[in-house]
Amino acid sequence: MEAKFYSFKAKNLGGKEVEMSTFKGKTLLVVNTASKCGLSPQFEGLENLYRKYKDKNFVILGFPCNQFANQEPGDEKSISEGCLINYGVSFPMFAKIDVNGESAHEI
Repeated sequence: MEAKFYSFKAKNLGGKEVEMSTFKGKTLLVVNTASKCGLSPQFEGLENLYRKYKDKNFVILGFPCNQFANQEPGDEKSISEGCLINYGVSFPMFAKIDVNGESAHEI
């Protein structure tokens, strides 16, 4: 499975395509996020975790999704601003994806 993950690509919140091979050799935590959910304080905890371990080759990859009770309705700009302004997120965040169904992203 590891080799397949590193062949995937995804667009970041700025619209730039990022190859997952960029993160090879690092410990990754891939998370589905939603800024309008009761768990949105997750960003604060994730950011603290990232800052604590990023110098030890640990990276969090955030993937917003709106498939669960419309908890991520915004566009990439509003997602980016919300994460940065409200939670100071500095780990990589990606464009909104589907995580299940026919149009689920390969990641």
